[in-house]
Amino acid sequence: MEKPMINGRQYEWADISIYLGGRMVIGARGIKYKESQDKELLYAKGNRPLSIQKGNIKYEGSIVLLQSEVETLKELARSVRGRASVLDLNLNAVVCYGDPSKGDPMLTDMIYNIQFTEAEKGGNQGDKNMEITLPFICTDIKYAV
Repeated sequence: MEKPMINGRQYEWADISIYLGGRMVIGARGIKYKESQDKELLYAKGNRPLSIQKGNIKYEGSIVLLQSEVETLKELARSVRGRASVLDLNLNAVVCYGDPSKGDPMLTDMIYNIQFTEAEKGGNQGDKNMEITLPFICTDIKYAV
């Protein structure tokens, strides 16, 4: 039986590297992604479920970027599609956890065919920078094993 790690080092934000569309994203402030599957109980005779039925699998997430990173993505969209909208992009992402120079094992997740579903800007009095959250859908996520 494996011993639990006590006072072991956990991954922190500084240990995460994000590559989006083939380039490292320096202005990332957050990322989250998930897979989910439609499931429902199957009822027949009686009042207890007989089984759990599985349906479609869905992949989605969001990335929080500084405005300068979003503007870089817009330039990429302009060069590819002729218009500057992140909604036109289809990108892959690589999310790496760990710092081998500190002895961490490197874990790498792959996110395929990201398409952003919204692009909203905003600001508040006193803000020192603009963060933009870009929700996305994607076709697959391969988690590190």
